[in-house]
Amino acid sequence: MAKALVVDDSRAVRMILSRTLRELGFEVLEAANGREALDVIEAEKNAVSLVLADWNMPEINGLELLKQLRRKPELASLVVVMVTTETELDQMAAALDAGANEYVMKPFTKDILVEKLQIAGVHS
Repeated sequence: MAKALVVDDSRAVRMILSRTLRELGFEVLEAANGREALDVIEAEKNAVSLVLADWNMPEINGLELLKQLRRKPELASLVVVMVTTETELDQMAAALDAGANEYVMKPFTKDILVEKLQIAGVHS
């Protein structure tokens, strides 16, 4: 079973994303910020294939998390989708330039999330 990591400082958002990913057949791990996410990915030894990350979080934000993940050659195939309230085009461009596979704006529906995951090439 593919593993996904949901990174958001909102417990409610983590619950919503996790439920959807489980319905799609993923085993889901959660982290409340980028620092926790890096710890989870390290502990999982590259078993995580998908990360859904919020932009605005304490400690390490989503964009910095993305940049740190993209610096690791062993994580080159990791699919990272930003899920955020940041709706400015320059923010979206910054995330995509930093290596995000896709970008989902909050609020979102399950259909939008599934569509973005398909565009990113994710199959559970």
